Amino acid sequence: MTHAPWFAAGPSACWAMLGHLRPPDPTVPTPAEDWRHAVVDVVIPVCRHHDTIVHCLASLLMQTRLPRRVLLVDDGGIDRDHSLQLAREFARANGIRLETIARGWSIGRVVTLKRQSREFEGDVLLVLDAHAVLESPDYIERCICELYQGVGIASASGRMLPLQQATRELVETSEPFRNWQGDDHYTDRRRPENRWQAALQRMSQCYQVHLAVLQQDFLDAGVSRADGGVPIGSGGAVAYRRRYLRDLFHRYEPIREDDFTALEDHFIALALMNAGYRNIRVPDVVARTPAPSLLRLPERSRRWTGAFLQLHHYFDVLLRSPLRRLRLSRRPQHDDAAQWRPGKGERRVQEPYRQGFGERITRERGRPLGTPLALIALERIGYPVLLWALVLAGQWTALALVVALETLATCVIASRFASGPRFAAALQALAWTPVRYVLIVQEPLALGWFTIRLWWKRDLDWHVRRDPTGRRRPRAIRH
Repeated sequence: MTHAPWFAAGPSACWAMLGHLRPPDPTVPTPAEDWRHAVVDVVIPVCRHHDTIVHCLASLLMQTRLPRRVLLVDDGGIDRDHSLQLAREFARANGIRLETIARGWSIGRVVTLKRQSREFEGDVLLVLDAHAVLESPDYIERCICELYQGVGIASASGRMLPLQQATRELVETSEPFRNWQGDDHYTDRRRPENRWQAALQRMSQCYQVHLAVLQQDFLDAGVSRADGGVPIGSGGAVAYRRRYLRDLFHRYEPIREDDFTALEDHFIALALMNAGYRNIRVPDVVARTPAPSLLRLPERSRRWTGAFLQLHHYFDVLLRSPLRRLRLSRRPQHDDAAQWRPGKGERRVQEPYRQGFGERITRERGRPLGTPLALIALERIGYPVLLWALVLAGQWTALALVVALETLATCVIASRFASGPRFAAALQALAWTPVRYVLIVQEPLALGWFTIRLWWKRDLDWHVRRDPTGRRRPRAIRH
């Protein structure tokens, strides 16, 4: 899910709008491999998900394309609950084979992905959160199909929307769920207990839907048409080429060990992008995850922004892509620049948005997706600073004008790209403006914390727990 506030009238929005205006790449892909023959394995990291694990497994059994292996890793450690027991009962009731691992102490999600990318032998590794529900019955099938449209595509995921009570109730009527329930009475512990909780839950879901329209339907779709991939992927249910994921861990384990920041799925996406691969979003399939509470948004936003800045520090070479490409555009084209142009004679497999692989090309020439990444980083830092500068300078007229123009742009974009009634989408965008700006104006706190850690203490491992002797101890990532 989208965790941070989104600035709708920034340079990345202009870039996405240009992508919506341009026609798609006319190259017809000719995949070298048939996606129908791909072997799919699923890994589900679990940590205190006893209220959602059965719904997750039930939605997995309702897929048109079933995986070969399903591995459930309980990383709860001393905080372990009944998730593993419920999952085993569900597997026995439905006659399926479920592999499980229960760890004695929590070592984090990255270790799970690293181990399974090396030990599994399948072609595709679907990383599924234990609180995710695959709403579309062809989610896995569509993701694998799009994943194999080009050798340069490393990961594929569908649209991520908030999990609603109606979706959970629909899963509870499915045959796999009823097989597990039997004659027992099931009480949904995630159902709101009173009207106040129900109202907060609906508000959180509406806010996440609003952000999904801006982030996924507008920004990601426009950038995908312009550059062939999404700049910042969303976790929850992501299908990876297992071989690419394994090579990624081989590359970064000696450098980062298991420290992939608090947003490990974004680290993986940027690392794949740095090697020349693309991460795509399949817009016609949907997975749902629980929406975070509105009361927890400020804390999650600060944590998200800190990890976002840390990732861009790690992969700063991607942010310099616009400068690299500008410099190369002023030089005469040589033969070694042919790898930027698809459809050359040496390429027998046609693929849209084809580019050369390897970090050397990233350092020398940059990546097309580096431009929207740089624009997103620029507006995430620049816009909150601009607002505070206008406040401190007492320029209230200019401040009101900037906020009004940004709010107007947000309403226009939301009404244009929302799937429902346009007027209602515009009203929702207007109603959520105060919430967005509460989160936007606190961004300098995360920026200041990051700056202190980077330039003063020279420490970027502040989210890694340490034992009493000062040695690093991996932290379990909570979603």
